[in-house]
Amino acid sequence: MIRELLTSAKTIAVVGLSTQPWKAAHSVPAALKAAGYKVIPVHPSATEILGEKAYRSLLDIPEKIDIVDVFRPADEAPAIAEQAVQVKAGALWLQLGIANPQAREIAEAAGMTYVEDRCIAVERSMLGL
Repeated sequence: MIRELLTSAKTIAVVGLSTQPWKAAHSVPAALKAAGYKVIPVHPSATEILGEKAYRSLLDIPEKIDIVDVFRPADEAPAIAEQAVQVKAGALWLQLGIANPQAREIAEAAGMTYVEDRCIAVERSMLGL
């Protein structure tokens, strides 16, 4: 399931993409961009990160999102899941250390692929992608 998701996805919206290059919330999305994915930053105040226009919310993004990758605390995950459902994202991915049963319920009830507590960059590497 993860291999199929990562090989079919083209666009990844990253909620919580950091402006600070030394943080995983910056380096992981940078690696995704370098691997050929279109990375769309979601950040409350930045206007551009990684050379890409940043949006304040998933709801502001004008294009199809294949994966919503989340670098935010677990208690924010249900609200992010609701937005992911509203924009008809294909998958909700909560990064390593982030899990939330309510977010899982929301995503799976909408038919979205759901991944939690896994680093998308580590998974790509383990799969040889």
